[in-house]
Amino acid sequence: MNRYITGAVIKNLREKHGMTQARLAEKLCVSDKTISKWETGKGLPDISLLEPLAKALRVSLPELLSGEQIINANRSANMLKSKLYVCPICGNTLHSTGPSVISCCGVGLPPLEIEPEDDGHLMQCERLEDEYCVSLPHSMTKEHYISFVAYCTDGRFEIVKLYPEGDAKARFFIRGHGVLYWYCNRHGLFAKKV
Repeated sequence: MNRYITGAVIKNLREKHGMTQARLAEKLCVSDKTISKWETGKGLPDISLLEPLAKALRVSLPELLSGEQIINANRSANMLKSKLYVCPICGNTLHSTGPSVISCCGVGLPPLEIEPEDDGHLMQCERLEDEYCVSLPHSMTKEHYISFVAYCTDGRFEIVKLYPEGDAKARFFIRGHGVLYWYCNRHGLFAKKV
């Protein structure tokens, strides 16, 4: 996270819950003058107080730090609204069914953006009975490879991890219309509707 809590956020959340500075101070074992300093911008809470402060103000730590309430408005969790993330340090692949705050190895990760297909990243998708057989004519060296292939429908998300010096192939049971994703460690995320 590249933001730190602001005094205005603390004050707004405290007042929203009808809490006095003295009551909040009591919950955190600090003085009411300390709360006043935070709210007027003359000081900041110690990092060790962030979790207790979030709990006292009845919000999550990301909400406290961003100053924005996080509401799950997507109750149906349509998998086609999935977001994909890849850690640039360890290569970990993460998936969410909507907007979220994701980090890995201490780094905040933005969702991957879909790149336009090009000659070096053309997906070949063949339908054999009840399966999609997908392959890519892509190099699979340790320096340049396809990291994963995924198949997403409105109710299911499947991912196949690929490894350098292996084949850039995967098979998926057909579960209706959806999207195929594949990720090149150098050129990014690509997608194709099926």
